[in-house]
Amino acid sequence: MNDRVIKPEDYAEPRCVLCGEPFGAEPKVKSVPQMRIIRKMDEYMARRDYEGAERHLLYWLNEAELGGDLRGQLLLRNELAGHYRKLMDREKALYNVEQALLLLKELDFEDSISAGTTYVNAATVMNAFGDNERSYALFKKAKTIYENAPAASGSLLGGLYNNMALTLSALERFDEAAAYFEKALAIMQKVPGGRLEQAITYLNLADMYGKMKGAENAEADICACLDKAETLLSENDGADEGYYAFVLEKCAPSFAYYGYFMTAKELKRKAEEIYERT
Repeated sequence: MNDRVIKPEDYAEPRCVLCGEPFGAEPKVKSVPQMRIIRKMDEYMARRDYEGAERHLLYWLNEAELGGDLRGQLLLRNELAGHYRKLMDREKALYNVEQALLLLKELDFEDSISAGTTYVNAATVMNAFGDNERSYALFKKAKTIYENAPAASGSLLGGLYNNMALTLSALERFDEAAAYFEKALAIMQKVPGGRLEQAITYLNLADMYGKMKGAENAEADICACLDKAETLLSENDGADEGYYAFVLEKCAPSFAYYGYFMTAKELKRKAEEIYERT
């Protein structure tokens, strides 16, 4: 998951397509307002307005391209890849991943924190659509960057380890997956607002135990994970309300799958209550 610090930014007027630079002048980059774009995207997602979110991202991608803003394009390609992954639109998700990876080369950012975030996003897309060998290779690149960057936050590392473990589980490398899930939990326990990410990791662990041992043999392990996840989801420790609702809604089917029907119902109710007031 991406770690974002959102700050207010002034509105940036759209670039006029007909307004060129003076003859012989070096064209200036006209940057898009990245924090404002992310803030608005969060508002769309809090309302579950997926079509509005897509229009928003595509509009600003066009502005970034017109303004020659490669950094803005990288942000928007990453956001679009994640957006289409959530909608399970394989073709568009993979296209935006490849465009983001090309932008890293063009910007000469391949060893930066931005590259690590892009590799994690790309790897998560690959995992979602079954290309787990490539997913793992991309996660390894991100791991090298994050673990050697003092500026890499706990949230970035926790998200990396959790998602890397998912790919290892899909590859049936269960011992390695379990180790990375535990590393993710250890980090997110120390991160402010980390309860939701811990809950997600426990649900992922439950799924891994089911694959590794079979549902019947793993019942005790699965129930222990579900009980911990339920407790962690019971309150919001500082996350954005829209994101809290999103997590509750997405976690509910996992509880229902394992027979925790009342918990699933309560999570859906709380999510709907939040959506209605936001």
